[in-house]
Amino acid sequence: MGNISISTGILGAKEIKIKLGILLQKPDSAIDLVIPYNEKPEKPAKTQKPSLDEALQWRDSLDKVLQNNYGLASFKSFLKSEFSEENLEFWIACEDYKKIKSPDKMAEKAKKIYEEFIQTEAPKEVNIDHFTKDITMKNLVEPSPSSFDVAQKRIHALMEKDSLPRFVRSEFYQELIK
Repeated sequence: MGNISISTGILGAKEIKIKLGILLQKPDSAIDLVIPYNEKPEKPAKTQKPSLDEALQWRDSLDKVLQNNYGLASFKSFLKSEFSEENLEFWIACEDYKKIKSPDKMAEKAKKIYEEFIQTEAPKEVNIDHFTKDITMKNLVEPSPSSFDVAQKRIHALMEKDSLPRFVRSEFYQELIK
C-alpha cells in the first residue's frame, strides 16, 4: 500500500505542476484546445471560394474537403447545424497534436484530447469502439505523435462514410456547385 500512495503522490504533484504551468503561461496558450474550435466564428468568405471543379472533387474525397480552408469551414458549419461537429473537432485536434515537438506539451495536449473526446462521458465524446479506445489509452501511457492515429483513422472513416454523403446533399455544399 505504501507504494501506491507514493506513486499517487508523485502523479498528483506532476498534475499540479502541469496545471500551474498552464496558469503561468499567456492566457491564449492556456486555452489552446477547447476554445479555438468552439468560439472562433467560421468565416468561409474569408478564404477563397473554390472553383466548381475543386468543389465537385469534394463529393468523393473527404481529404480534399479537409485540405481546403473553405471546404473545412463549410463542412464544419454543416456538422454544427447537425450538432455532430465533435468528430471533425477531434480530427483537427489530432492534426494539431501531431505538430507538437515538446514532450511535456504533447503529454498535456494528449490529456486534454483524451478528456475532451475519448474518455467515457467526455463532453464531446467521439463514437469509437472499445478496441480502438483501448489501443488509444495504451498509446497514451507514453504519448507520441502517433498516439491518436488509430482513433483518428476510425473517425476519418466514419466522417467519410456517414458525414460526407450528407454534406454533399446539404445546402452548404449545393450552394457551392450552383
